[in-house]
Amino acid sequence: MKLHELSPAVGSKKVAKRIGRGHGSGQGKTAGKGHKGQKARSGGSIRPGFEGGQMPLQRRIPKRGFNNIFRKKIVEINVAALNKFDNGAVVDTEAILKAGLVKKSYDGIKILANGKLDKSLTVKVAACSKGAKEKIEAAGGKVEVI
Repeated sequence: MKLHELSPAVGSKKVAKRIGRGHGSGQGKTAGKGHKGQKARSGGSIRPGFEGGQMPLQRRIPKRGFNNIFRKKIVEINVAALNKFDNGAVVDTEAILKAGLVKKSYDGIKILANGKLDKSLTVKVAACSKGAKEKIEAAGGKVEVI
């Protein structure tokens, strides 16, 4: 194969539609825009949600609830996931991130009581449920809420 024999794949190249180039082209005179009206004008487009001056749907529907701008996003992991660590290890936010148990810590990590813990660990996290604390201490570890 030589350079002059190369050609693009069939159907990958389309010829641009030449509008407004005389009525013989089939796209002349009004250039496919019809007769008059807002959409026929230059720059004539309406923004999404505009209903011609009628009160738009997103403003007609009543708003409910509120968003607490002070809320904290806490990531939860279960006690069973802590079995990944070695016996006697100190488990903090950095260790949990490095182990790949969570992708991002956001405002803190909370330990929940689902599962069983076989190892004695020192856990230092933002929050811990009562059941999780009992399971960690029953396995010989301790919990520090920071």
